[in-house]
Amino acid sequence: MNKDYLEKYSKLIVKVGINIQDNQILVINSPIECAEFTRMISEIAYKEGAREVVVNWNDEKLSKIKYINGKEEIFDDFPEWRKELFTTYARQGAAFLSISASDPELMKEVDAKRIMRANKASGKALAEYRERMMSDKNVWCVVSIPTKAWAKKVFPNISENEAVEKLWQTIFETVRADREDPVKAWNEHQNNLKKSMDFLNANNFKYLRYKNSIGTDLEIELPKNHIWLGGSSFSPEGTEFMANIPTEEVFTLPLKTGVNGKVVSSKPLNYNGNLIENFSLIFKEGRIVDFKAEKGYDNLKNLVDTDEGSHYLGEVALVPFDSPISNSNILFYNTLFDENASCHLAIGEAYPTCLKGSENMSDEEIKDAGVNDSLEHVDFMVGTKDLSIIGVTEDGKEVVVFKEGNFIF
Repeated sequence: MNKDYLEKYSKLIVKVGINIQDNQILVINSPIECAEFTRMISEIAYKEGAREVVVNWNDEKLSKIKYINGKEEIFDDFPEWRKELFTTYARQGAAFLSISASDPELMKEVDAKRIMRANKASGKALAEYRERMMSDKNVWCVVSIPTKAWAKKVFPNISENEAVEKLWQTIFETVRADREDPVKAWNEHQNNLKKSMDFLNANNFKYLRYKNSIGTDLEIELPKNHIWLGGSSFSPEGTEFMANIPTEEVFTLPLKTGVNGKVVSSKPLNYNGNLIENFSLIFKEGRIVDFKAEKGYDNLKNLVDTDEGSHYLGEVALVPFDSPISNSNILFYNTLFDENASCHLAIGEAYPTCLKGSENMSDEEIKDAGVNDSLEHVDFMVGTKDLSIIGVTEDGKEVVVFKEGNFIF
C-alpha cells in the first residue's frame, strides 16, 4: 500500500467528503476489519477540529452467526440504544461516515427472510435518521477500503495479499488519491459533472427512454420540477460535502407511477452479503409487476417485497460507459464502485432533494408530487456499452442523451 496515497485519501475523506466543521461530532460506521483506517480518519478529524469521533463498529461474521443461530423473534426487534445512537447524534448535527467493505457472498448460507425482517426492523426504527440523510439535513459520506474477503472476490486468481494490494491501488486511482493534489482534482471533476447536470436541467425532460441489446426497453417519466444533481451536496447550514467517494453520476428521481417497460441488470448486485445476478424487472405504471433472476431470486423477491415503496423506483442515475471506474474493467461486487461504472436505477426511497422546493414542502405534498417512500434504497446497474437514452421534452421534442453508452456532448 502506498502510504502517501493513503494519507491523501484519508484527508480527502475528512476535508472534502465530510468537510468536518469546527466542534462538530463525527459518527463513523466501520467494519472491525477496517479498524486501523478508522483510527487514522479519527485522528485527522480531531486535528481538523472535530468535537468528538464516535465509532459504531460492526462485525459481519458475527452477524452471520446471529442470523444462522439466533432465536426467531430477535429479527423483528431493533435495540432502542442503537436507535438513540443514530437519532440523537443526527439531531445534534453530527456528520456520518460509513465504510462500505463487505464480503459479497458471506450471507449466502443465511435464510434471506431473516435478513429481510432485520432490515425492516432497523428501517422502521431509524426512519428519522434515514430521512435526515436522504434530505441532506446532516452531512454524510460513504467510502470504502479493501478487506481480504472482498479483495479476493474481485481478484480471485492472485494471492490474498496481492489482491488486497491491487484493490488498494485501484481505489486510490478511482478516488484520485494518486494525484499530486486530490482536492484540486475533485474540484475539476465537480465542474465536469456540472456540465452534465446543466445539460439535463436545461432540457427539463418529461421522459427518458432506455434501450440496449440485452433487453432493456424502458420509459421513465420524470416529475414536474425535478432537478438533476451530482457531485457535492450542501447541508442546510451551507456545508458542502461529497456523499460518495468515488462518484461519477448525475441523478434525479422518477415519477413514482411513471415507469413502464422492462429493464435488465448489467452487473451483479451485492445485497446484504448475497449476490443477485442476471435479473430483470418489468414495470407497469411505476410498479414492479414481475421479475426474474438467474441467481439470488429469493433475495430479489425479499427486496421487492420489503414494503409497498420497494415495488417502485426512487432514483435515476446516469454514468458514461467511458468513465474511470468503468474503464478499469473491474467488477467490484460493491455497489459504491459498480454504480459509478454504470448507469443505474434504485429500488425504493427517492431523494426529495431532487425536487425543487422540497425543503419547504410537507410530507404529504412531497408524496403528492410523485416522490417514492420506502425502507429500502438499493441501486442496481443497467448501463451497457450500447445503451441509448432518448429524452422527450414537455412539447414532444426528442433529444439524444446517450448514444453507445455515453453522453452525446
